Amino acid sequence: MKYELVAGFETHVELSTKTKIFCSCTTAFGGEPNTHCCPVCIGLPGTLPKLNRQVVKYAVMAGLATNCEIAEVAKMDRKNYCYPDLPKAYQISEYDKPLCEHGYIQLSNGRKIRILRIHIEEDAGKLVHAHGDTYVDYNRGGVPLIEIVTEPDFRSVDEAREYVEKLQQIMRYIGVSDCRMQEGSMRCDVNISVRPMGSEKLGTRTEIKNMNSINNITKAMEYEFERQVDVIESGGKVVQETLRYDDATNTTSSMRGKEDANDYRYFRDPDLVTILTSREEVEEIRKTLPELPAVKQARYVDEYEISEKDAQLLTKYRNVSEYFDEAIKGLKNPKTAANFIIGSIFRRVETEKDKESFDVSISPSQLNELVKMIEDKKIQNNLAKKTLEKMLDTGKSCTEFIDESDLGGVDDGELVKMCRNAIEQNPNAVSDYKNGKEKALMSLLGNVMKQSRGKADAQAVKAKLIEIIG
Repeated sequence: MKYELVAGFETHVELSTKTKIFCSCTTAFGGEPNTHCCPVCIGLPGTLPKLNRQVVKYAVMAGLATNCEIAEVAKMDRKNYCYPDLPKAYQISEYDKPLCEHGYIQLSNGRKIRILRIHIEEDAGKLVHAHGDTYVDYNRGGVPLIEIVTEPDFRSVDEAREYVEKLQQIMRYIGVSDCRMQEGSMRCDVNISVRPMGSEKLGTRTEIKNMNSINNITKAMEYEFERQVDVIESGGKVVQETLRYDDATNTTSSMRGKEDANDYRYFRDPDLVTILTSREEVEEIRKTLPELPAVKQARYVDEYEISEKDAQLLTKYRNVSEYFDEAIKGLKNPKTAANFIIGSIFRRVETEKDKESFDVSISPSQLNELVKMIEDKKIQNNLAKKTLEKMLDTGKSCTEFIDESDLGGVDDGELVKMCRNAIEQNPNAVSDYKNGKEKALMSLLGNVMKQSRGKADAQAVKAKLIEIIG
């Protein structure tokens, strides 16, 4: 029998506010244990939380960017459970009246992953296991989160990977989170079940907690799918439980039985006021959103005739796309600027963090100036590439490296002379080309380009060589 994967995601995204959700403690990553907390963070008796307004704004931005409906009335609730990382013995979250509902993210295959809800809540502290003991660091406690909950719409691991990548990209674009999974600012809980292919009935689900890398998410899903299929085919029953994933052994193991909502005994938090969000406020927030990556990518393909692959690279990081948008102002062929960014510049900003900040030594206007010199036929593309490397080394403009002798191309008479010289100096290459070896022409072309110091047009050289050789 064939089985189908059914999965849903609960993704926790730490918001990029400067202070925590209910107090003025810093949200900065790191720091000595228990130095970024106060009586409110650690739930001392008599303390009163006060909701950070920026948290609500960021949550609304996330909802709008994922096509959600924004509730005019929402409230905060207490989610009760006892665990060492939660000093109050309850977490302040949202239950039956979340801020955002009924959105979606569209995948490349056309399928929409439905978002059930986005709600705001506080993060818990962190348990540190060392030397056989367990310590608690409350620095992370009270850091604001949004939890993005999907319907069980995933039918493959590839869909899950694409969803996480797109969600991460969107949150970064709108500026609500850096989504650095390695730092814990984006973490996924994956709910998985299996069912016979063609069945509409959902199977018993398990939940894999706190996945903090896309590769681990895909490996864990693959393993858990196979494990559940083996259990069913062996005549057993899948048990609803919460699992942890061990990347060293590529296995999942039980943490505890899976809780349901009634286990948490939700009730409204009496210390926090109702959240009221007017339509006017929502529309004002909508106006602040940037052009989203999927829209921008489609525009690059349609308007600039950039390939889908290159458009994806240019739009993956907001700072890269904004740099590109500035660099192509007034250009006839934006693809030239795109090629320089993806080629020469990307070689110097290799890591994800580098591309995210995209702190390049030359400005978009300097790149624009260089490309315009190509378009005005003042320099050829290969000379421009060499010049760009010097610009990136020094931060100086192209005019610092291009003198009068470099400007303008090579006249036809001079080009013919250079081609004949190349043919005379390379009889073996000429013979190879005549015998059908197309690559032999490249050595002749290289000879001419060297003679012209890069000023000749490569396509014109190629055509002239073919004409002379006959």
